[in-house]
Amino acid sequence: MTKTAPPAAVPRGRRAPRPASGRRGRVVAAFCVLAALVMPLHRWLPNRVANLGSLVETFLPWTGAVVLVAAAVGLVRRSRVALIAVLLPALIWAALYGPALADRGAGGTADLTVVTHNVDDANPDPVGTARALAASGAQLIALEELVPPTVRQYEQTLAGTHPYHVVEGTVGLWSTFPLRDTARVPVTSWRVALRATAETPKGPLTVYVAHLPSVRVRPSGFTTGNRNEAAGRLAAELATAPAGRTLLVGDFNGTTDDRALAPVVDRFRSAHEAPGAGLGFSWPAGFPFARIDQILVRGLTPVSAWTLPATASDHLPVAASLRL
Repeated sequence: MTKTAPPAAVPRGRRAPRPASGRRGRVVAAFCVLAALVMPLHRWLPNRVANLGSLVETFLPWTGAVVLVAAAVGLVRRSRVALIAVLLPALIWAALYGPALADRGAGGTADLTVVTHNVDDANPDPVGTARALAASGAQLIALEELVPPTVRQYEQTLAGTHPYHVVEGTVGLWSTFPLRDTARVPVTSWRVALRATAETPKGPLTVYVAHLPSVRVRPSGFTTGNRNEAAGRLAAELATAPAGRTLLVGDFNGTTDDRALAPVVDRFRSAHEAPGAGLGFSWPAGFPFARIDQILVRGLTPVSAWTLPATASDHLPVAASLRL
């Protein structure tokens, strides 16, 4: 009979090597702790180095992906440490974003519906896009990234359903309600927002439509300078806005978590974060992973919020029903 060799003795004073699965479990646990800290404490991340804070805040809901990967690794490696560590970030993510996965509509009757859509300056089908937006039933339709060759097509297509409109630079507002007191709002040396008053059956509503400059992720970091400058100018305009019901919509090229947009966002309530269905990601249309198109309200009650089906744009349209 062949005898099995006894296990090699561990020299006195030395510990037996720990299994690789244990080391992986500790690595996974470390990532879980990091994710758990980042979600509630993201404002502590420094923005002076490559705008790290704003970059993380743009994709903050995706910390949930860390939880899923960690759980998968823990199951594959059968690591108790990893599986236990997953619980902390999972609970925090569920508390922060779980409610958004279900429709939290406030119920009741809405007085109006608004849609905002970056239609894409290279949109190959502006007529089809305009028809899709008109079919939504929205009384107010805000468009961003308009260009001269296509403005006329939007005007002609929407004229039958939305007879009142104003266009300033690359942004426009179409309405079933009369518009008055329209004005340009410079936000950079080359880009403007617009302001208008919509005469609704329940009184005037001040509407702002804005398109803040683009941001980029480069080797040097998250470039947000132009957008942040524009946000500051828009915030200054909003500080002098008429009192009363106000609606601010458009493509902000940033999420409501991004601290750089706080001077603008903190004056309003997000229509989607209040009663929205899902996380409301609007860009890019093919695989949305961030909500950079916003509907913000002040003095109005959001009833529901959602994204519309894709058009020929690289953004999804964002909609909300509101009570005046």
